[in-house]
Amino acid sequence: MRLSQIPSHVTSLHCPRSCRSLILAVLFVIPIAANEAHADDERTALKAAIQDLAATFGSEYPTADIYLERLAALPADDAAGLDSLRREALLANPLLLRHPLLFVVRRQFAKDHHNTETFFQVGEINTNSYRGGSALKILDVATGQVDTLLDGGPDGLIRDPEVSYDGSKIIFSWRHNREGASHIYEIDARGDALRQLTACPDANDIDPVYLPDGGIAFTSTRDPKYCMCNRHIMGNLFRMDGDGANIHQIGNSTLFEGHATVLPDGRLLYDRWEYVDRNFGDAQALWTANPDGTNHAIYWGSNVSSPGGVIDGRAVPGGTLCLAVFAACHDRPWGALALLDPARGVDTREAILRTWPADAIRLFNSGGWDSTVGLPIKYEDPFPLSDKYFLAVRTLKAGDERTAIVLLDLFGNEVVVHFEEPGCFDPQPLAPRQRPPVISPRRHNGNNPGLFYVVNARAGTHMEGIDPEDVKYLRVVESPPKRSFTTPAWGGQGAQAPAMNWHSFENKRILGTVPIEPDGSAYFEVPSNTFVYFQLLDGDGRMLQSMRSGTLIQPGETQGCYGCHDHRSTSTPPSSAPLALLTGPHSLENWFGPPREFSFLTEVQPVFDRHCVSCHDFGMEEESKLILAGDLGLIFNASYTELWSKGHVSAVGGGPAEIQPAKSWGSHASRLSAYLRPAHHGVSLSQEEIQRVETWLDLNAPYYPIYESGHPDAVGGRSPLTNAETTRLRELTGVNLAAEADFRRHRVRISFDRPELSPLLAQTDDPEKRAEALAIIRAGSERLKVTPRGDTGGVSLADMDPQRSERAARLAQRNSAFQDAIRQGRRITDHDINQN
Repeated sequence: MRLSQIPSHVTSLHCPRSCRSLILAVLFVIPIAANEAHADDERTALKAAIQDLAATFGSEYPTADIYLERLAALPADDAAGLDSLRREALLANPLLLRHPLLFVVRRQFAKDHHNTETFFQVGEINTNSYRGGSALKILDVATGQVDTLLDGGPDGLIRDPEVSYDGSKIIFSWRHNREGASHIYEIDARGDALRQLTACPDANDIDPVYLPDGGIAFTSTRDPKYCMCNRHIMGNLFRMDGDGANIHQIGNSTLFEGHATVLPDGRLLYDRWEYVDRNFGDAQALWTANPDGTNHAIYWGSNVSSPGGVIDGRAVPGGTLCLAVFAACHDRPWGALALLDPARGVDTREAILRTWPADAIRLFNSGGWDSTVGLPIKYEDPFPLSDKYFLAVRTLKAGDERTAIVLLDLFGNEVVVHFEEPGCFDPQPLAPRQRPPVISPRRHNGNNPGLFYVVNARAGTHMEGIDPEDVKYLRVVESPPKRSFTTPAWGGQGAQAPAMNWHSFENKRILGTVPIEPDGSAYFEVPSNTFVYFQLLDGDGRMLQSMRSGTLIQPGETQGCYGCHDHRSTSTPPSSAPLALLTGPHSLENWFGPPREFSFLTEVQPVFDRHCVSCHDFGMEEESKLILAGDLGLIFNASYTELWSKGHVSAVGGGPAEIQPAKSWGSHASRLSAYLRPAHHGVSLSQEEIQRVETWLDLNAPYYPIYESGHPDAVGGRSPLTNAETTRLRELTGVNLAAEADFRRHRVRISFDRPELSPLLAQTDDPEKRAEALAIIRAGSERLKVTPRGDTGGVSLADMDPQRSERAARLAQRNSAFQDAIRQGRRITDHDINQN
């Protein structure tokens, strides 16, 4: 079917006093997918929809027979007549006529690094991409009349509206100008009684949603953190009372949680972008949680390589289906639409019942995390009206970012409901709807730990080849948030700003281990509000299998799973109570001391210093094979660079989306382990020394313990050499050190501990050039003595970025004030805190 042109009878509708401008009302039929483009298919689709509307709504759809007669009488080549009839018949759908449609008029978000980058927060990297000018409007589909409920102002941004369950109120996010912040507001359905619910000057609040218990959940930057693969601020889930009181955090993942909606059973459905030991590009899926922040669990799409993001999910009425957007990593929050049935599998193609466009299903696990970038038409903001009819917005044509409200159905029809400049977003009926049940709170209002249990850690997928008796311990590891960033970056799996590890992004903090009971069960305490993951260990403390996602527990919450990577929909419950639940929860046993950020230089390098550098050092016989000296280099130290670059480490790095087989990476798979057991050249390591090296491998071979850097403006965000000095070294030696700030090209070039042994000096035979190069390296060495770069810590956020440190302190104080009020049974709001 051809793309129908905007018809000649398009009219401008004059709106009442609430809408003084002329609105261009465009009604035209959008083509269905190319593989459904035959005219007979179009007629069949329209006939099926008319018949269904007649059967479903009866007297509310009284002209069905007339539409069918007109369809039968249409000449086969009358495309214009078919377009006109389709528009008339589909827009008579009672689901569109019973109540006005609420929507937002605004410009499309500017394209940025990731589909989550729509905060445009003041003082952040993309503030200047902010686009203002917006309004909250309602449309009477029957008459075409458009009224403005609230004008956002010429530089204001209204976004993310949501209608209350009784249809009387609307919550939304509103930012008045580029210099301001986004706050949550509420207004009644007549456009009156406007009130501001949140008012934090240091954070942006977006994506509000009414909760069944009368509260409101939303996404906020009140816990400021940055994506590990770049420099953009992230947001987490928060909730508050219906009047804006007692705001507190209910999501603690390390990146983004947003687009929250409420499922029919009362749980939140939201999209989460987070990665632990995996790549950044396809690590965004749909998750669920109780409205108090307990029981976070995967819903669909965590282990698929394409699409890059599964976002903006909404439940379909009358069943267990969900309508969501298949988005790209590096694009706006739009893409293909997908109708999902998670009961068919949390990561399977079988769960995808339909896509718009229809052939977008070919992109599942194909084409990479940006596969939907190339779609000529993009969809977003889905809103199911029923199990067959759906609202959404979509682009007008290829290359055009303007969006119109569309009605889609399961029969293959698609029609524009409304368009006006500069674009329409967030369509939904301004109508009452059924309130889901209230889920009783399961969290405490304190900082006490939560409890996790595993029924049988030896069971589950991707445990093939593992003797169940070998599973002895479970290790709990924290993935801390990133609170700062540098301008230069290290080229790992993505842009690490600053450099953290050879390939992956995260620092690690071992919280401790617990024993696995004889029946495979475990029961243990974990610090609350902490993003953690689990590893299964053998009797020697070596990793057998590892999560590559995270979880969290709320204060006082008890949460469990069946087994390692268990199928939640097919797991068989145990026939008797797990032994671990009978013996009570274990406290975490420390790993060679209290929990701390893992530093290669502190935890691993001393083992090499004691046993290896007598042979494996600069100038020694084994230098060409492997240098294991601890000398600090341009980005990392010598031994770390050598072990990774020469293939002695087998770690997953920023690995693929798919769950990896047991023992496929880490200490069991690394060449380095062969030199630890048995003794190498008569060198015998203690059990603790072996565990330190093997644990490092099992943690994905990280290097830096912190994201903060004492040298944030130089190569890799870590080098103590100025950029001018790096350029001069290239002139002197011919080596482009800046270009080697990438795992594919990085080699040991410099020793800041023993500058005269730097291999870079051998790149020139000119004594004067060599002397100048040595002087530059020595200057860098002296800077490191004064200002550490973070190899062993020693750099705070206040040292690196005083402005962000001060803002983080203000936000922490605000969050603490809310927590104190909740514990004490008091009620406070942002306004109260601002006045104090």
